[in-house]
Amino acid sequence: MRKTKLYFLIFLLALSLALPTTLAQRKNSKAPANKVAATATARGVETISASLLKSYLSFIASDEMEGRDTPSRGLDTTAKFIAMNLERWGFKPAGDEATYFQKIALRRDQLDPAKSSAEINGQKFNFGDDFLPNPVAGTLTGPLVFAGSGWVVKSKNIDSYQGVDVKGKIVVVVGQGFPKGITRADLTGTMGVDWSNPALYAQQHGAKGVLALPDATVTQNWEQQRQRALQPARASVEKFQAQNNNPPVTTVLLSTKMANALLAGEKYDAATLIARAQAAEQIPAFDLSANKNVNITVAVKPDHPMTQNIVAVWEGADPILKNEYVALGAHYDHIGICAPGTADPICNGADDDGSGTTALLGMAEAISHAKQRPKRSVLFVWHCGEEKGLWGSRYFTDYPTIPLTQIVTQLNIDMIGRSKKDGDTDARNANLSGPNQIYVIGSKMMSTELGELTAAVNKSYLNLQFDYRYDDPNDTNRFFFRSDHYNYARKGIPIVFFFDGVHEDYHRPGDEPQKIDYAKMEKVARTIYVMLWEVANRPARVKVDKQLPAQLQQRG
Repeated sequence: MRKTKLYFLIFLLALSLALPTTLAQRKNSKAPANKVAATATARGVETISASLLKSYLSFIASDEMEGRDTPSRGLDTTAKFIAMNLERWGFKPAGDEATYFQKIALRRDQLDPAKSSAEINGQKFNFGDDFLPNPVAGTLTGPLVFAGSGWVVKSKNIDSYQGVDVKGKIVVVVGQGFPKGITRADLTGTMGVDWSNPALYAQQHGAKGVLALPDATVTQNWEQQRQRALQPARASVEKFQAQNNNPPVTTVLLSTKMANALLAGEKYDAATLIARAQAAEQIPAFDLSANKNVNITVAVKPDHPMTQNIVAVWEGADPILKNEYVALGAHYDHIGICAPGTADPICNGADDDGSGTTALLGMAEAISHAKQRPKRSVLFVWHCGEEKGLWGSRYFTDYPTIPLTQIVTQLNIDMIGRSKKDGDTDARNANLSGPNQIYVIGSKMMSTELGELTAAVNKSYLNLQFDYRYDDPNDTNRFFFRSDHYNYARKGIPIVFFFDGVHEDYHRPGDEPQKIDYAKMEKVARTIYVMLWEVANRPARVKVDKQLPAQLQQRG
């Protein structure tokens, strides 16, 4: 019944969107105020309306899509919905085998609790109650070494491994996440060289695995972590694994009971080590007793799901320039069922990035209504797996379905639907942009011409407030690295990234369609649409006259 209901919902939405709404919108619209607006109207810009965007987003960010995790049936349903509309509007498929889908093979290892076991000096422990591993199969046995937080952060003179060699050993650390006093902003330089987390260090230096003692945060959230461990495992891209010379290591989170057994009779007991770590005390690394007999087996059940990017082309009119492309991108995935066991378990991702996904759909419909085609072709890519680490854009730029050298610019849209309201004092919304404001990142970093063009188009059209505060190679938020444009920039393609800012519902169940400022979405989407036409119709491709700044060349 659920499946029938879902497909009926898709059918009704598609039917309603097929109605000739554009004509009505144009009859009610005011006469263009200037030549730019008149040209934009001829190019179909008024198709991109707040009501149209709301219709699309209400479906894409509905509970029925279950948060669009990668991979998931909700993501696949969204992909089919987008492809259905692209076909209806006459777009050329640019995925695999004359389809709109660029297929991506994944690997997902599901933990097998029945075959996983743990024992310390003959004392047995239970999966879920006493230990929670990551889904990496392995058997941990052999010598153990304690290494404090397990982190190396050169900018803070932190090296948890001074005086010890972890090769062939099991590394014991305290807690998860950053050590006390360290934030993401401290992770400067290159990952694996200037900074490393415990799992990466173990992976790079030949350790057998990592055992994590429970700090207060782990203890408080144990039940939630147990539920997550039993959820479908995090997938990985098979082709990316083949590129990785160092396979991941088994990491096991220990309960207080198991931690006490592990450190019994050692130089320090578990409670002392945990307390000192939480007080930000540096604890010198030391080897555990050679008589400590640990045997932990983590078993997994392999699975090989598929996911997909959605790729389509609107072919240009110029017989020569149509072989070049202006690329538009957004990620259509989100983080799925993010709060299992609660009253509202689904992270719908209306703003992140249902807003970008919807804006691309609106632009695709608009260009299909334009009175003439742009000179260059327009490449539309809806990326999957952005929330997993920019999977879709990395895959597309590593295994492109069209030549990357022919992409003149990439315009990335990730979160354009929320606005800070007057009188909002919530600290989480302190940097949320206003109703007539949007953050612009990267437009000037590789191309002076693109930066000037971006500003000029906006000023001549709707004159939004472009905020460039994050357009800085030293931005401590690292926003340049956190969305799909990065993978195009690393290939030498100039980019512009449009972003409304982090807010109270970022990666939370509250990111829902009813909180979206659709009037703002309309203005931002129309501005980007006018911009793509200007880039597409230029006599020559925008000039790349600057190298990507050194600190932005490796994501880390």
